[in-house]
Amino acid sequence: MRQMLFYLLLLSLPTLASTNFIITESEEPGIGYGSLSPNLKPLKVLLKKRSTWRPIYKDQRGIEVYSLKIDSKVTSRFAHNVITSRVVNRALRSREALFEVELPKTAFITNFTMTINGVMYTGQVKEKEAAQKQYRAAVSREETAGLVKASGRKSEMFKVSVNIAPAKKVLFELIYEELLQRKLGKYEMVFKIKPKQVVNHFQIDVHIFEPNGIAFLNAHANFLTKDLENALVKNITGTKAHVSFKPSLEQQRKCPNCGETLLDGDFILQYDVNRDFSSGDIQIVNGYFVHHFAPTNLPRVPKNIVFVIDRSFSMRGLKFKQTKIALFKILGDMDTEDHFTIIIFDSIVEAWRDSFVQATPENVLQAKKYILYLRLGAETNINESLLLAITLLDTAHKKKQLPERSVSMIILLTDGDPNVGETDPAKIQINVKNAINERYSLYCLGFGFDVDYSFLEKMALDNSGVARLIYSDSDAALQLQGFYVEVANPLLLDVELLYVENEISELTEAHFKQYYGGSEIVVAGKISNNSLDVFMIQITAQTASSSLSLEGKVNISEAENILEHQRYVFGEFTERLWAYLMIQQLLKRRVLAESEEKRRLEDKALELSLKYNFVTPLTSMIVTKPEENKVDRILMADKTPGTANLQTVQSGKISPRSKAQPKYRSGTISAGTFQARRSKYLSSSDYYSFASVDGDPHFIILLPQQHDAACFNIAGKPGLIMNLVTDPFTEIKVNGQLIGDKKAENNVKVTTYFGKFGLENRKINLSISVTTEDITIFYNGDKTIIPWSATTNLKCESFSLSIMKERNLTVTMGDGITFVIVLHRIWRKHPQHRDFLGFYTLDSHRFSNITHGLLGQFYHDIDAKVYNIHSGLDPQKPDATMVVKGHKLTVTRGWQKDYRLDSKWGTNISCWFVHNNGKGFIDGIYTDYIVSSLLDSSM
Repeated sequence: MRQMLFYLLLLSLPTLASTNFIITESEEPGIGYGSLSPNLKPLKVLLKKRSTWRPIYKDQRGIEVYSLKIDSKVTSRFAHNVITSRVVNRALRSREALFEVELPKTAFITNFTMTINGVMYTGQVKEKEAAQKQYRAAVSREETAGLVKASGRKSEMFKVSVNIAPAKKVLFELIYEELLQRKLGKYEMVFKIKPKQVVNHFQIDVHIFEPNGIAFLNAHANFLTKDLENALVKNITGTKAHVSFKPSLEQQRKCPNCGETLLDGDFILQYDVNRDFSSGDIQIVNGYFVHHFAPTNLPRVPKNIVFVIDRSFSMRGLKFKQTKIALFKILGDMDTEDHFTIIIFDSIVEAWRDSFVQATPENVLQAKKYILYLRLGAETNINESLLLAITLLDTAHKKKQLPERSVSMIILLTDGDPNVGETDPAKIQINVKNAINERYSLYCLGFGFDVDYSFLEKMALDNSGVARLIYSDSDAALQLQGFYVEVANPLLLDVELLYVENEISELTEAHFKQYYGGSEIVVAGKISNNSLDVFMIQITAQTASSSLSLEGKVNISEAENILEHQRYVFGEFTERLWAYLMIQQLLKRRVLAESEEKRRLEDKALELSLKYNFVTPLTSMIVTKPEENKVDRILMADKTPGTANLQTVQSGKISPRSKAQPKYRSGTISAGTFQARRSKYLSSSDYYSFASVDGDPHFIILLPQQHDAACFNIAGKPGLIMNLVTDPFTEIKVNGQLIGDKKAENNVKVTTYFGKFGLENRKINLSISVTTEDITIFYNGDKTIIPWSATTNLKCESFSLSIMKERNLTVTMGDGITFVIVLHRIWRKHPQHRDFLGFYTLDSHRFSNITHGLLGQFYHDIDAKVYNIHSGLDPQKPDATMVVKGHKLTVTRGWQKDYRLDSKWGTNISCWFVHNNGKGFIDGIYTDYIVSSLLDSSM
């Protein structure tokens, strides 16, 4: 699998005035610099063989990292990673702290937050072009702006900086996700640890859950002393594994009482799962499945390789020497059943032999001698060399000189552009594709940064291969050998994974030309038939000696139950894994697509990127941090297939789609300014005036005078009907009925939600009953039933109603009083959860001051003070004292979800959580609000 690499850098720098950062990437896989402001110089980044994670300090009395944590949850090879860093400024003046993470190029950032003195700033994923417009606008205004690019072999940079006042703290948190790729029979995670100082709370936690069981798990580091080994704990219990590394300060020290650290090197985890000769491993959650297929105990399929090697003058020096070393090792590793030949090219194309030879020791020795005495030539004739390679394969197959069941491939290594013979890359691509005609695989290895990688990539993808960039370093020979090892052991040909037609939709790639030993095939999709009980799979392929057909079936309910209560599993991972795979494959397919098809593929990939909050080559993540001079700092993270970049911009406005979080700080009044995301339902006048209940069930009460929010839960039993709003003046009443999960585990409390709402307005003779199935309207003696499957608008003289299909219902009545009811759809075959509803009151100031109910009592300002903010049981959730309605309550900082604009993921709203069913915050106790019927006409 692709290594998971982390790089964390914290620098103590002079304060930067009015400077903003934008992280982006170019489409090229090399390092470069864009146009810079005259005030800024390029930032040179040294990239070593493996990415690193290291805080560095220019002033040890300045920025101090007192806590560093890497938390990874891996569920069926899909990794959810959280990197947190807690920083304090020990200096007597402000310092600039730089948070820098180098992560795998195959990873997608999903969230980033900064918490500065208790104020959280959260990232918002948006279309890349919108962020680029902000950058260009800043440049055109001659504001301080810069562009920096940096790249590693398998990684890319995420970087952000922030100014910290003396004695103040900052919490950085970065979340990203990645599908771990199996290589050479194992999955591997590499953490390069280089903190440069001892860290008070240093911790690496990795939780792994594999339903088929974990075959082995290795955890080691090249810096481990005998004492540090005691801080490394590894546990495996069947399907679960946990690796923890928590060295104490004394264990980290190089010497007693000194600040130097022993933590300097690679921390490596490797594991694999139990396998057998079957149809594979299938996980199903909420209507999405992921299928892993990696059969064992199969004989090798012989391979036929044409090595096409560039010896043009640009390959001089270390490149050519490393190429020879790599070929020596590769030829020595070939199986005696394999066949090969070699083509060398510059302006002239030369074949070592006119036909293929078997990889016997004698033939391998002759090939090595030929390689040893090769000399450099002049120019680069890629077209003719590849066409000759294809001709040699055609002739050998026609004369039956090669095994009938074998894999034929061409491996091209070049460092330059075609400059003799046919030099038009597009024409070369067409020539090669037509000549191969889907019979052979072409692998293109580009040597060095100046190679035309996009040309090689398109040509490889067009011919069932891949392209790989080989870095011109001292280990280039190892890179070449590493690539060969990945394709050295073909086990299956023409692998086809078949699923029941009309039952599955939105399937990722399911046909593979070869399957190589030590790797893994992964397919994901959506179960479109909600009534499906048994998931069927058929696999066909060709082995070294015969045809292969495998069948399998999975009981969907049983498959979901396996994952339902695993604490190692993060929510809906199969759906996110499906989206991850689909985006990767759409971006791959766009390389080959023409203009119209390319736009379609990009549109689909963009839609998924925004829906699942992934930073991909088509999106950016924006974080807006208000500055003291009232010009906001814009932080933008981008991603492309090539390098990662850093841009700096300024803007005087907060993005209307940003997810800014509420502030809080110690004091005698509640916390700071609450900046909820504006809804299309809200006007500036009623920005803070909404109250809601959603989830299981969570009540959110905005406190506009305090610029904050409070929240509480109600632990009622299924079937109870609660009064939410009663206003005798407007004669509006709202009741809600609780429902429970389909089932509860032994000794586990049943989770409840609101499943029905009843809305009444006696003044206009209107009643509305809302369930998860439909909306029923009683008006002036008429009854109308509208299903959630409809999108419609209904306008009458005294009220209006708008339904967005399968999403929400908006009801407006009287003098602009507005309610929004959100529908939450749960997969019908889910073994536990069921559909439920959320209720939101907008512009609540339009109700009379005698309004009551669980929500209604908060429709007008309440006097609530929060003080004595201090650490609680959870370091990230401080406790405080709230004085409200004559009560002193202990409250805890937390967050709830506002689902009005996004019924699936919602928007985080920070709040002070009131314990014990809201006791002391609500009038009386929650059972006082129980009523007998949903539509009660006793007003």
